[in-house]
Amino acid sequence: MPRHFNTAGPNDAAKHYTLPPLGRIPADLKSLVESENYFVLHAPRQSGKTTSMKAFAAMLRADGRWAAIYATLEEARGIAEADPALRIAVDAVEAASRAQLPAGEEAPRASDYEGAPRRLGSFLCDWCRRLRRPLVLILDEIDSLEGAPLMAVLSQLRAGYLTRDHTPFPASICLFGMRNIRDYKAASGGSPNIGTSSPFNVSREAVTVAFFSREEIAELYAQHTVESGQRFSDAAVDRVWQLTRGQPFLVNALADFVVRKQKWTGPIDVAHIDAAKEQLILARVTHIDSLMARLREDRVRRVLEPILAGETPSHEYDRDDLDYCRDLGLLAPGEGNLDIANEIYREVIPRELACTWQPNMHGVFTDWRKADGHIDWPVLMRQFVQFWRENGEWMVRRAHWPEAAHQIVFMAFLQKVVNGGGSIAREFGLGRKRLDLLVEWTGGPTPQRLALEVKVWRTKRPDPLADGLVQLDGYLGRLGLDEGTLVLFDARRRGVPWEQRGEVSAAVTEGGRKVEVWRL
Repeated sequence: MPRHFNTAGPNDAAKHYTLPPLGRIPADLKSLVESENYFVLHAPRQSGKTTSMKAFAAMLRADGRWAAIYATLEEARGIAEADPALRIAVDAVEAASRAQLPAGEEAPRASDYEGAPRRLGSFLCDWCRRLRRPLVLILDEIDSLEGAPLMAVLSQLRAGYLTRDHTPFPASICLFGMRNIRDYKAASGGSPNIGTSSPFNVSREAVTVAFFSREEIAELYAQHTVESGQRFSDAAVDRVWQLTRGQPFLVNALADFVVRKQKWTGPIDVAHIDAAKEQLILARVTHIDSLMARLREDRVRRVLEPILAGETPSHEYDRDDLDYCRDLGLLAPGEGNLDIANEIYREVIPRELACTWQPNMHGVFTDWRKADGHIDWPVLMRQFVQFWRENGEWMVRRAHWPEAAHQIVFMAFLQKVVNGGGSIAREFGLGRKRLDLLVEWTGGPTPQRLALEVKVWRTKRPDPLADGLVQLDGYLGRLGLDEGTLVLFDARRRGVPWEQRGEVSAAVTEGGRKVEVWRL
């Protein structure tokens, strides 16, 4: 059977196109084992953690100095009590030992520890006592545990770590999942401040899984070309890099949608990648669905809302909130300007937030196409004005993300329109007090490109018109367009009465570009 692009579970190089998995983890990870450290590895969902750590365990076994096993705690997900979760953990470790280690080094029978007061700790201690080599334990899906089960596992591992000088215990343990150790402690009911006594004292920056580079995307896709003869153009690879920033699931999924879903057999270019992106978003694949579920969490809202609104946050960012959003993969890595992680998430997040409003728009926007199929922009905007007069006030008041509500509703309106034959490019910018949008419409005889800038006039702030014209002038210049639209939402406490909103006027930027200004 030919290999394919993997979008579910760890990679198997015999079945899936695969990059060297050990190249994705820090080069000094083996030295942590040699120094008998306990450590945490974390990275966003479906980024290659399991593939890389299975390969790491296999490398340690091949070295011959360690009895190294990989085991997953996934079956303990959702269990609220410590004892059954510990039983599952011990069962998983025993089963992994019998599958991965030579005869004579397998773990004791898990059933012998039924009812033991420190089931996991006693099990590991007895096993290490009879092993002739140091034990390295690599535990996946530590995120599966919450509350009492997580506290029980962490406390028993820590107790064993602290007594290793006189009691046999694993030489090195790696816990890995999406979250860093601070979140494990909070999830177990304790303070997020771990303190220096924690055996899991490895910095989050040092121990993570790298995303693909642009060159690695090309290398992965080249494997498909060698085996099938189907080539990805350089522009297609560039587009995948632009859309994903190397997120491994997205890189594989885009190629999979082109090859398997579209059943395209010819050379793959940008248009095929863009079509795959739209299919991927509309399919609500598990990866995106699980990520979007996080948008309901306040700690995620506190970080992302100002980015979508383009506003300087009214609060100081909590460092733990920032780390949490980075761990989830929602934010671009690094310590510079905050931004959404990649273009696909940049599109998916407002779509997800906007879907609440879109049912209210059913049947509202009609007859906005010209006879030739082009968008009649003034007609469409007048329809939105009427809708906004009737619904805007309660929509903003009830929004879960109130600071970004104006932008989200407007994007919902545009998304409903372009679903019939176009796309929207979004540029967010923390602290820029603006949202740049480019509507690309392909439903007419020739493509249309409509550039918009959205700004919000807030209480005790000056009229944003002047700044908006300057900013839109720069945006139009980058796009090579001579005209655009500036949408100014009035969010002041004593703003223009709702029934009077919708004033439209014409302006010209310093660069001589024509702008239609809508005040909403």
